Amino acid sequence: MIKMLIFLTSQKVVTALDRTDYHHLFSPRCYYCNGPILDKVVTALDRTWHPEHFFCAQCGAFFGPEGFHEKDGKAYCRKDYFDLFAPKCGGCARAILENYISALSALWHPECFVCRECFTPFVNGSFFEHDGQPYCEVHYHSRRGSLCSGCQKPITGRCITAMGKKFHPEHFVCAFCLKQLNKGTFKEQNDKPYCQGCFIKLFS
Repeated sequence: MIKMLIFLTSQKVVTALDRTDYHHLFSPRCYYCNGPILDKVVTALDRTWHPEHFFCAQCGAFFGPEGFHEKDGKAYCRKDYFDLFAPKCGGCARAILENYISALSALWHPECFVCRECFTPFVNGSFFEHDGQPYCEVHYHSRRGSLCSGCQKPITGRCITAMGKKFHPEHFVCAFCLKQLNKGTFKEQNDKPYCQGCFIKLFS
């Protein structure tokens, strides 16, 4: 009786070992853990996976209804795929997924291609470049120091430089009587230009 019990127990062990060996030899193997897949299987990227081992290579999240994106044999969720591999906007540095503008050797979301100073969109696509960034005309000249100190508009022709500022010739005027001045024939008081007569009248 004792021998018979030992025999039956041995048979069960052998049977169990055979079943384990069978799965190790013939079941599909998970690409992630290399273990045999005994139940549900995910087939993707020409490989097989345990469902719990098929996740985003970047964040580790499981894939939802939107599926996954592949890069260099790895699976990524939509967010990480575009964050890592999509071209980036020259304005906000976020991934560009749809429409874009190509300018200044970069790609831009349409809503990001605006003056870098006042964030105003460009009319008819016309813009000015300074240090690789787009500007409207006013702020382009402001950056370059070529705004008229009198009217705050761009100077594109002749100008007068006085008191460390630039002026359209017609806007370099006496601060009191508004008579047009010539460089070298004015008096300065409190960072304002005056003609000779007004200066004597006001400050002598």
